[in-house]
Amino acid sequence: MEDGALTNGRSHAHFLQHILQNGGTNEAISRATSPGMSFGVNGADSEQHKRYRPRTYPYFKLLPYNVEEEAERNAALEEILKQLYIAIKAEDISPGAVHWTRELRGWLNLKFEITRTLRVKLVKLYYMLALSPGMDYAATERFESMFRVLTKRKHYLKPGEDLILDWRPLWKEVKTMVLPNEMATHQAGRKRSHKNIASMCTYAYQYFDPRERQAMLDEMLPYFSTSEITGAFIVMGALNMLMPTHPAPNEPGQLQPQDYLPTFFHLWALVNRSKAFDIMFFDIFSRLARDSLTSEHVPFSEYGIYTKAQSDLIFTALLRLTEIPVGQATSPYIQLIDLGAGLGMYLERDKKKNPLGYSIARWIVMSMSPACIDKPGSILSNLEGMMESIDTFFHPSNQGAWTDMLAQIVFHLVDFFVMRWNREQSGELDTPVERRINDALKRRFVLSLKEVMFMGLFSKKAKPLNYFFGAIQGLAYLEPHLILPGALQRFYPSLQGLVEVHRTQSSLCGLQMTANVMSKHKGLRCHVTALLALALPGIDANDLSKTQHTLNFIQSVAYSIPFVNLTKEHDEFRDTTLAIQWVQGEMERMEREGPNVEIDYRTELTDEAEEDILRSSTAGFGEFVMSLLGKVFTLLENLPEAARVRSGSPEEAVINTLPAALTPLFAALSPENFDMALEKVATFVGGHVVHQARDAMAFICNALCKANPEKTLKIFIPMLVVGIRNEIDYNEAASDRSAGTDVLPRDRALVWHISMLSMIIVHVGDSLMPYKKELFDIALYMQEKCRGIPTIHVSNYIHHLLLNLTLIYPVDGALYEPNVIERGLQVSDWGRTVNPNELTINWHHPSEGEVKFAVELFESQVKTAVVRLTDLISDKPSISRKGKNKEWSDEVSRNLSQLRLIISGIATLFDPKKASGQGDQVTDQNGDSLMEDVDSMPEDDNPLAEAAEDAETRPQFHYRAGYLLEKNSEVYNHLHKLREDIGYLLSKIHTFLTDQQEDDVACFTALYSAYRTWITDVGNERSAHTLERVTRLYASDIRAFKISGLRKVYPRPLLVRRAGIYHFQRAKHNSSARHKSDLDKRLLLELAASAVSLYAEVRVNAQSALEAALKSLIGGRPLVIPPLLSTFKKALETDDFDRIKGSLYTLLFGSLTKTISKDWRFAPELVELYIRSASVDKPSIQKISGQALYGGLAEFGKSLEHYIVVNQNLVQAIEPKDDWTQKISSRHDFILQRRKKVEAKKADLALKLIDISKNSHWKIAGRCAIFILNSGLRIQTLAPPSLVDLAVNGAIDDHPGLRNSYAEAFIRIFTHIETRAIYGHSAEKYIREEETPINKVEVTVRSDEPDWTENFLAGFASPELPEYFVDRDFPGWLAWGKSFKAMKARPEEFTDFDELETSLRKQIGGLLTREWYEKYFAYMKQEPRDSSSDRFRVHNAALLIQTFDLTLSGLSTANFEDIKELVKTTFEDGTDKHQHRATSEIIAALLMSVMGRPIEVRNKVWAYGVPILLKVFADGLTPENITYWMTCLHMIIGGRDPRQSREIFDKLVAFRLDMNSNAAFKESSKVQLLEFAIQDAGWHFRFEKPILQDFLAHIDHPYKAVREAIGRTIASIYRTRYFEAFQDVNTLLHDNKAASSIGIKPYMPTSDFTATLKDVFSRLEVWRGERTPGQQTPSSYTSGSKTVLLWLDTTLQSYECTQLLDYFPDVFMEQLLHMMDVKEDPELQRLAYQVYRHLPNIPFRAGEDGEFISALIRIGKVSTSWHQRLRTLINMQVIYFRRIFLIRPAQQQALFDAVADMLEDTQHEVRMGASTTLAGMIRCSPVALRNNILSSLKTKFVEALRKNPMPKKRPGVSTPINNNQQVIRRHAAVLGLGALVNAFPYATPPPEWMPEVLAMLASKAANDAGAIGKTVKTILADFKKTRQDTWVTDQKYFTPDQLEDLEGVLWKSYFA
Repeated sequence: MEDGALTNGRSHAHFLQHILQNGGTNEAISRATSPGMSFGVNGADSEQHKRYRPRTYPYFKLLPYNVEEEAERNAALEEILKQLYIAIKAEDISPGAVHWTRELRGWLNLKFEITRTLRVKLVKLYYMLALSPGMDYAATERFESMFRVLTKRKHYLKPGEDLILDWRPLWKEVKTMVLPNEMATHQAGRKRSHKNIASMCTYAYQYFDPRERQAMLDEMLPYFSTSEITGAFIVMGALNMLMPTHPAPNEPGQLQPQDYLPTFFHLWALVNRSKAFDIMFFDIFSRLARDSLTSEHVPFSEYGIYTKAQSDLIFTALLRLTEIPVGQATSPYIQLIDLGAGLGMYLERDKKKNPLGYSIARWIVMSMSPACIDKPGSILSNLEGMMESIDTFFHPSNQGAWTDMLAQIVFHLVDFFVMRWNREQSGELDTPVERRINDALKRRFVLSLKEVMFMGLFSKKAKPLNYFFGAIQGLAYLEPHLILPGALQRFYPSLQGLVEVHRTQSSLCGLQMTANVMSKHKGLRCHVTALLALALPGIDANDLSKTQHTLNFIQSVAYSIPFVNLTKEHDEFRDTTLAIQWVQGEMERMEREGPNVEIDYRTELTDEAEEDILRSSTAGFGEFVMSLLGKVFTLLENLPEAARVRSGSPEEAVINTLPAALTPLFAALSPENFDMALEKVATFVGGHVVHQARDAMAFICNALCKANPEKTLKIFIPMLVVGIRNEIDYNEAASDRSAGTDVLPRDRALVWHISMLSMIIVHVGDSLMPYKKELFDIALYMQEKCRGIPTIHVSNYIHHLLLNLTLIYPVDGALYEPNVIERGLQVSDWGRTVNPNELTINWHHPSEGEVKFAVELFESQVKTAVVRLTDLISDKPSISRKGKNKEWSDEVSRNLSQLRLIISGIATLFDPKKASGQGDQVTDQNGDSLMEDVDSMPEDDNPLAEAAEDAETRPQFHYRAGYLLEKNSEVYNHLHKLREDIGYLLSKIHTFLTDQQEDDVACFTALYSAYRTWITDVGNERSAHTLERVTRLYASDIRAFKISGLRKVYPRPLLVRRAGIYHFQRAKHNSSARHKSDLDKRLLLELAASAVSLYAEVRVNAQSALEAALKSLIGGRPLVIPPLLSTFKKALETDDFDRIKGSLYTLLFGSLTKTISKDWRFAPELVELYIRSASVDKPSIQKISGQALYGGLAEFGKSLEHYIVVNQNLVQAIEPKDDWTQKISSRHDFILQRRKKVEAKKADLALKLIDISKNSHWKIAGRCAIFILNSGLRIQTLAPPSLVDLAVNGAIDDHPGLRNSYAEAFIRIFTHIETRAIYGHSAEKYIREEETPINKVEVTVRSDEPDWTENFLAGFASPELPEYFVDRDFPGWLAWGKSFKAMKARPEEFTDFDELETSLRKQIGGLLTREWYEKYFAYMKQEPRDSSSDRFRVHNAALLIQTFDLTLSGLSTANFEDIKELVKTTFEDGTDKHQHRATSEIIAALLMSVMGRPIEVRNKVWAYGVPILLKVFADGLTPENITYWMTCLHMIIGGRDPRQSREIFDKLVAFRLDMNSNAAFKESSKVQLLEFAIQDAGWHFRFEKPILQDFLAHIDHPYKAVREAIGRTIASIYRTRYFEAFQDVNTLLHDNKAASSIGIKPYMPTSDFTATLKDVFSRLEVWRGERTPGQQTPSSYTSGSKTVLLWLDTTLQSYECTQLLDYFPDVFMEQLLHMMDVKEDPELQRLAYQVYRHLPNIPFRAGEDGEFISALIRIGKVSTSWHQRLRTLINMQVIYFRRIFLIRPAQQQALFDAVADMLEDTQHEVRMGASTTLAGMIRCSPVALRNNILSSLKTKFVEALRKNPMPKKRPGVSTPINNNQQVIRRHAAVLGLGALVNAFPYATPPPEWMPEVLAMLASKAANDAGAIGKTVKTILADFKKTRQDTWVTDQKYFTPDQLEDLEGVLWKSYFA
């Protein structure tokens, strides 16, 4: 890089113009010459270096105080990075690096920016840290989330240009997770969770280099295999997560999309019928479409970057994914296939974060361009076609599994389209011009979704409704004049209450979402006022959810338009008449024209006329507001009692919605309207007391006051003050103590007045200063006079008053900027938004007077409370403590709550520094404290206290947030003194209560709330969570205005609120955690003491207060832990159950657990105490103590990170300027020392626990085991001998639970020994994964040898020993990689054990005596305790594999002979299944333990073990023990080279069916074992020929079990015969591209296969002839058919089903139909039907379905059996719908003709079936096709009806035959017309041809005799039934005569 461009990576500071008053750059801080992180400062071009899109919202400019200088921010950043650097270099990961990462995040969260060069360095650093081996698990999560924060937004870093990450480290992690056998041994223990990896991939993949795509495919594709289907899922999942989807640069040798897409389609075709695969491909394809859209060199057509064939396939998959049911079809997916994903399931995307509808929509929208418009088959026309063919599934009456999915797709389609449109308009998406969305495309898109959106809008389910509301908002935004008239046509009737309720609610929500758009557009906005008036009746106490929707609608209107009367003096219309007439005219017109109404006001109205109407409509606002308030008051009077309202109830929702709706409404009122509203509210408040609506009413007053404080306060304050005095003086309200929680009736008026008063004085700014005296006096007066419950309201009033005086907040809710309001509002101001950069905000910034007033008020209140409390706890209190009904305790708790509220009210004036007892600090001119220097760790340097401090409470940087007081001024000191006095008083009260009133729970509760507030609310009212509350409200209010792709186009009041939130954010950041003063310590300890009090309620309150306090004080935790531990210990000694409970909860269910787990001064003690708590004899304590493990406890004592691999170059990138090596090395030494000491502590703990557990109760021993394993076992030091003794002898303990945990410990000891040996006795090598494998080999593929694959496979069949074993299934299945891993066939003995390992092995060997084995085997043979564990237990085998290994190496006391004898005694006579289970486990272990040993050892053991196994296989299997032996077999041969267990295979392969045997089970079990072996060996199995011959010769086996096994085995053999074996990935890509755009067609059947199949079916045909019809006994035909059907069924339900496609038409279909006709054998019928229904679900390729369709048509027309003709109909409709995008027009026509002809079938059932099928087919055809077919069919049927009248009956003559034909034809015509009617069950209004058809049916054929008349009545009745909701509108489309004809049929009385 040239020096000029960026001087040594110097980053430019993002400097705000208005700070630079002094002009010029500030050289004092520009160190452009010094190396490292320097911050130059210059103004103008700085933002470009930070982000590509400038910020929309000027956060810093809008605050009411000066923000810190840029330099100050950068100094903080520099310090953070310096500390981060030191921490990483010193390997101080947690707490060091983790803490500074959090600081950095805090810095970024305040909207500060870092430069791009720095961002790139940090991203690389965190990417490396998150993946670096050896890093602590919790720390990697932190780093990974920081990585996500830094890469989240695209406008900071452009993929490929600014940042390229390396994909290999991430792929390595993925591989370790899903391909563990490909990686180093025993690494599973250190791996992070798949969720973390997945989320990292989501952010990282876009920064991988697209030029690496070839390398990625080379690396990943060789793992693909469907012989073992997991391979396929793993490869596709990994590609989906890791492959960058940005196009590669346009250079030769780079892969462009169409170079690899054909291969992807080929892979897709390899795994058919899998939903997971479809979802993955949608994800990948849609991201490709998105990222290639802007790239010029990727060709782009009407199918996006895809080809026609690809696009049609994708649409077909989309239809499959909606899971819309067709006729009687089964689902297109088979769940079994997805269950085969195995480890691949870890790579599936999270369905919540990446919903399927999202990918589908992304694919469609990102592939659109104007090229789509006039081309048939383009993406747009396919979308239109699809929406047309499935539109009936959107109808509210037609709901099912598909509803949510369709709604989701529509919503995301609209959302993506809006986003793309907006971003292209703003230039943020630089799409090439010819690809940009234009108006024509936008219009077509909106029209394609309009109908379905309107149908879905009235859905009855909540989830789809929300999607459709989002959709209507987007569509209305895109094309208001297309969407809104139709919407109004539907909404008006439902607002007038003409239809059912849910439509009304939908209409209100729809209006809420579109109000803003409506208010902006000409003509449409004239409807707004009319809609408001119509919505008013929705405010109704009987229907609260409707009320809420109405209020939401009013709110969104109030944010969009000013409620100002715009009529001018000289208008001829000064009132609303003009508007009312116009709106009524429009409503009539809409009713007339129906749902398809088209209105375009842009052309219909002149601008003047429209403005006149609009102005006239505004004259009614005053009236509207008055009636709205009237409605609201009525609602409030009818609310239920507050006590009965549960939280989350509709009442609560309405009360919360009222202020949200009324605040913007009052703010939008014109002065005249405001005065009217104010008067009305004031009258109501003064004249009524509606107790249950108190809060709601107070909120309304607050809304009024915010809109105009001066006017409101002027009326309200005098009125309320007088009211309060009257109540107290004359009604004696609140004159004495009240019991209970309800307000007494005599106090209600007082409380009502106080509540109103306290809500009108909060957040209203300085307007209340004139009333200072009144407010102050009334406060004192009330405090003096009131008793009982009202006092809480009094304190609350003071709390609010203080908040209002001391907080900084915006007081500005106006819709327009002041200058706009001055010039007067005009019509053009409707719906106008403000640019955030032009905002001016009116803030409330407390003045000196206000602060003074606040302090006075605070002081007076504190004094009264303190005096009272001091009196109450004195020796002679004024209220006796013995007094009746708890008066004393009431007084105390009341005064405490008063203190609490006033402290939190004035919290902002406290200075955290002063509160922590730190004295004077320098301040700058704004009275803000300067940035603090970060003192290096203030902890005691006790090395055991690793991070005793939680990172959240470490020193932090403060940024300015407008602190009000001068440091050390008189006021400042006085205020803090007062606070301190309160603290001492609280402590005194605590002591007093503990001594005198220990059981006074009420006082304690109040006291701890006060403690909590006193400690936490310093500098910011933490206890109120203001920021979270405000943010939540803001988020819900912007919903109706949020439009994708636009930034913050919100109404002005919402923008103002955003600034307020930003201020809160700063304030919150500053008051994070402070140091403790001595008083703090005292209070903390008191809390800790009460956290384990005897009274449950006191405990609970103290615990929550303690948690809150610890969060806000630095270093509080180590202070409270020792006393808590000692209490716990005492409690356990004295069996003090309550305190034990308290201790458990406080120590193990809060944040203390984490601290202790890192602080080894306390951890050992806690573990011991916890273990002791296991034996406390009380069930509730047992339960708590059991649950505690799931907290962080089970992790106690695990190893610290002892070695970390960090790429130092990336760390150097953030190296600070000065030299810090000294500090780094001392810190590093400290950390090493800490590791050493902590590990020593852990080892001691383990030894101590081993002692404890030796002779104690099993519960205690079980707990010990967990911690012993955690802390006693390490790779560096392995395990202490006592632990080995414990584990080995524990594995044969008497207690089954302990046996299990010790056996697990035993296995882990073995693994550790082995791991340490393999990795050269070093833990570091283990972490770097440098193993020394002696038996693994890497085989290079010689792909240039032409017959490499054949030789490779031939090797599996040859009898001699090969040079290596291939255990994995994938090498070479799809394509050969460069090399693959294999095992030596002649393994060498592993002997490299060092002293430590050998001594342990010897120790274990010494303990493994014959007695040990004897006992262990005996336990294995015991009957299991529950049936679920009655299976082959792998953990037994796993342990035995290890012990046998020692025994066979001669290291154990027992020898091989002993084991042989013991096996004999275990198996005995093999009559009992438990003997079998134990033996199968032993044999599996025995055979497996020698697989990696030298060949002699192996042969010796196998010679002994295999005969036992085979003997059982030959004649020992029974139905109850077969599963054990199957698992045993699978363990031995699964996932291994079949040549490794040749002895077993030879025997299994030699099996032939014995037709004379009558032992069905014996035969079938052998076939099952064989099938198992074949599946395990996969395509490596090479002995299939003789087996197939044998099986196919005997397909008519008489026994069912054997037939099933044979069928499945044949299918397995054929499935595993298929492989592709391209010589390398390049050839694979090349050949697929050459074949077609959708790749090579897989699973092409071989000629042998075809011959075999045809032969089998011809034999069946012969047997069919031999069977006598009606024969009841089984015959060769029925038996043979069932075997074949099972084979076909297994194949068709699997991914290789397409290999049978060629045989559907001529081989299968007729045979299947014949089988279904065998009535004597229901099983055969069922199977045949099942297979038959699979046929149309199998994915044919485009154009290959012709034969199948012709065969269906042929059978349907000519088959002699009517059952067969009927059954072809089932498949016709299914195949028609599934392939609507792929079928050829000629075949479509043929299908329609065939079905129409079948209406004339001689058999009545077939005719009815044809009618239903025809209706279905018409319904799911796209419109163009639908209309052609409709017109031709309609003419055909009407004609037929006319030509074939009902024959007259002549008496005495038998009916001649041609009459019968005539009746059939007439029936056909009626059914045909019925099908046309039924095809549109929900279309309203009905299509224009329908009334005529219905009337004709009614008049001509309804009275025919027999079937015809009945059919007509059914058709008409169905029509009426589906039209019930909409009959009101639908009947207008019939002429009176037609209606009469209909009514003649339908409404006739049946009894006449």
